[in-house]
Amino acid sequence: MNSSRDPISLYVHIPFCTLKCSYCDFNSYAGIDDLMRPFVDALIAEFRLWAKVVEGRAVPTVFFGGGTPSLLPLPEVERIMSALKGSFAIDPGAEVSFEANPGTIDRDYLRGLVTMGVNRLSFGVQSFHDDELVALDRIHDAEEARQGYRWAREAGFERINLDLIYGLPEQPSKRWQATLEDAIDLAPEHLSLYALTVEDGTKLAYDTDRGRVAEPDLDAQADMYEWAMERLPEAGYSQYEISNWSRRDEECRHNLVYWHNGEWLGLGPGAHSHWGGFRFADVYSPKQYINRLDDGSATKIESQASAADVLATMPQVSFKDAQAPETAMADTAILALRLNEGLDLAAFASRFDREFEEVYETPLDDLREHNLLERSNGRMRLTQRGRLLANEVFVRLLPD
Repeated sequence: MNSSRDPISLYVHIPFCTLKCSYCDFNSYAGIDDLMRPFVDALIAEFRLWAKVVEGRAVPTVFFGGGTPSLLPLPEVERIMSALKGSFAIDPGAEVSFEANPGTIDRDYLRGLVTMGVNRLSFGVQSFHDDELVALDRIHDAEEARQGYRWAREAGFERINLDLIYGLPEQPSKRWQATLEDAIDLAPEHLSLYALTVEDGTKLAYDTDRGRVAEPDLDAQADMYEWAMERLPEAGYSQYEISNWSRRDEECRHNLVYWHNGEWLGLGPGAHSHWGGFRFADVYSPKQYINRLDDGSATKIESQASAADVLATMPQVSFKDAQAPETAMADTAILALRLNEGLDLAAFASRFDREFEEVYETPLDDLREHNLLERSNGRMRLTQRGRLLANEVFVRLLPD
């Protein structure tokens, strides 16, 4: 069994939705609410499978994502929270984040979350214009988003994030600017801004392919992004990652685990993990997930089992990939470069016993020449131009 005593984070995937949004390619489903109880049973069974494997490892962050976690009734959330605390060594000061749709909550629900130990709320607001919310298939309107935010403050949440989307088809810049100003007026601790992208298999992709909806304008999106980069520091928000801004010391600690290529367990259907030198994922279908874990709690883990042997005993794991050194180096570099602070070159060399500039000598020459990367104070960072063309940088760092 993996002997690391380093901290390990937890991601808990809740697959339920009221309505599948047009742009969403996450593993989420509408119309399966009858599976909530057996899903929670299966999730708790998965907790128990992992409890012995990571026994004694501190858990500094837990993140409930989806889907729409706030569709779970409070008694089911309470069962999950109780099982988490019984199975894992949750730090007393752990960051516990919970994604919520403003159209699915009320003041009492939010108070219940606070009582159970949830201390960070992430609202999927996306826009403060009702017609844009309709176009995105969101079930809330702008006033419900504002009301949800007020209820969250009244419930006791001191750390709130708002998710926003910019660059909708034919969206004027002034409308995006108005949405961001509305968000600033609410004064959340954290903001996540995402350019609308057309993902394969989504309703949005279907509609754009048939000419029903215009493709997002990439140049307009770049202009909106640059405007946000200028506006948010004036409002007291520092950009710390390509899509994320926060007040001082209010960065999302859970997401920093991903960007530092740390270890985490993804629990729930379709959840991805990074542990023991492997990247792996649970089966995507909620029904299959439930069926595979029906008697999964009986699985025996040998105390000296390797990571590969542990994963072989896990009935819910449907995909696993042992990371080659080249892949691990690329993942570490690409994820760290998303951060404004960039990649710590000394830490990279210590982790892999190789110098970053030796491993990537050829692409680095080209990236520097095009003003996409820069070295400063022992770190390699994206330039401002590099943030606009980040994928062009990342693809050059991938192994052949």
